[in-house]
Amino acid sequence: MTTYPLHKLGLRIPIHCRVNGEPQVLLVKPWQTLLEALRDELGLTGTKEGCGNGNCGCCTVLMNGKTVTSCLVLAPEAEGADIVTVEGLAQGNRLDPLQKAFMEYGALQCGFCTPGFLMSAKYLLQKIPNPTEHDVRLGIAGNLCRCTGYDKIVRAILAVARGEVKA
Repeated sequence: MTTYPLHKLGLRIPIHCRVNGEPQVLLVKPWQTLLEALRDELGLTGTKEGCGNGNCGCCTVLMNGKTVTSCLVLAPEAEGADIVTVEGLAQGNRLDPLQKAFMEYGALQCGFCTPGFLMSAKYLLQKIPNPTEHDVRLGIAGNLCRCTGYDKIVRAILAVARGEVKA
């Protein structure tokens, strides 16, 4: 009996999910990550691949209301899921208050890690609307920035929590 490696068969399976509020049907390979599906199948390149092993948080998205590192989620696991990427934060031309605060407080440098920080901050503020600085630092602990440090990021998130930055 001859066996064929699945990757040579070009096998793709459909998954049904909502991405940034829009229903989607994606044809994905069983071994394809959610990160790859978002970037390659939907063209949502705001979600970045940093380490590829879940340590840096660059690829953080919300899946069913919770943060996940999309490089560690297989795309087929997103069947029926509600996914929010950094592209889903802004409402039309109106930036999310977190996006505005990151700009106003200079909470980015190269920007590569910023989408992951924004998604972790979004989740944090949904879970804890009035966080302490300790809560914020703990909430973004899964995200790494190699450029700017964390103080400006923490100040931006706290400013949004205090209502100092509006959409």
